[in-house]
Amino acid sequence: MVTDQINSHFADQTKQAIRRLILSLGITLAFVFVEVIYGILANSLALLTDAAHNFTDVLALALSWWALRLSTQPSHARRTFGNHRAGILVALVNSTTLVLIAIGIFYEAYRRFQAPPQVQAGLMILVAALAVFVNLATALLVRQGAKHDLSLRSAFIHLMGDVLSTFGAVVAGVFIYFTGLNWIDPLVSIFIGILILWNAWGIVREAIDILMEATPTDIDVDTMLVDMQAIKGVLGVHDLHVWSINQSMRTLSAHILIEDTSISTGLTIQEDLNELLIRKYQVSHVTLQLECEGCSPSSLYCEFSNQKEIHQQ
Repeated sequence: MVTDQINSHFADQTKQAIRRLILSLGITLAFVFVEVIYGILANSLALLTDAAHNFTDVLALALSWWALRLSTQPSHARRTFGNHRAGILVALVNSTTLVLIAIGIFYEAYRRFQAPPQVQAGLMILVAALAVFVNLATALLVRQGAKHDLSLRSAFIHLMGDVLSTFGAVVAGVFIYFTGLNWIDPLVSIFIGILILWNAWGIVREAIDILMEATPTDIDVDTMLVDMQAIKGVLGVHDLHVWSINQSMRTLSAHILIEDTSISTGLTIQEDLNELLIRKYQVSHVTLQLECEGCSPSSLYCEFSNQKEIHQQ
């Protein structure tokens, strides 16, 4: 029953997130056109850089919307876990585009360091200040749910990166206005590029961990094992696997050694384990195989290489 409540809660969150993403996408796309026009008029690389980053935000928001729509579709014979990992693929694509944008920023900044062009600081400050408020508003729209969904988190980081980068453009414009040092504009762009790369790396690392079915970073397997073995009736645990389908959906499978007892007693043990795993570790999909004899609990993790050798024999 607890699992059903969690799934219903996630479904409601997804519908709300879809509506917020559509609104954020519309606002961001409209502002991209504004920023490109005024970036050209002000001859500001910082503004054009931010416009390019904002356009990747449009793509990130669109892809996140697509992934959330896919995740609402029911499971079927071809995809028994549904399309929940679409969001992980989207997060990986979003972070990759951030890396490409950062490389482009570094190249253009290098060219402008060689021959700094004149920048209209007043216009740059005005548009960048407006961009701070627009980016902050859209970021707050997608903030809710970003903690539990990697594609939403990648979109949120895109937008928050823009908040900081446009604030940097404001600072650059003020310095240029009072000092006339036009090389400050590409310097700020380099800092923006570094910020983009830093954020992208965090998303790439987490997406790869999920795709490689790594244990979630906040789960200590040794502690989990002690908790599971503390359940009344559990004699041992082996062939334990913990992984994530997406950032919010965790899965566990294990073999549980118990005494040779009745089915109803075994069911009670299984229910107690399920309650522990979902309450303390937020594992919503649990598969437990109860065993009572002929099993060795000394092997905690399954050795696929040994199984392959057995099949070959």
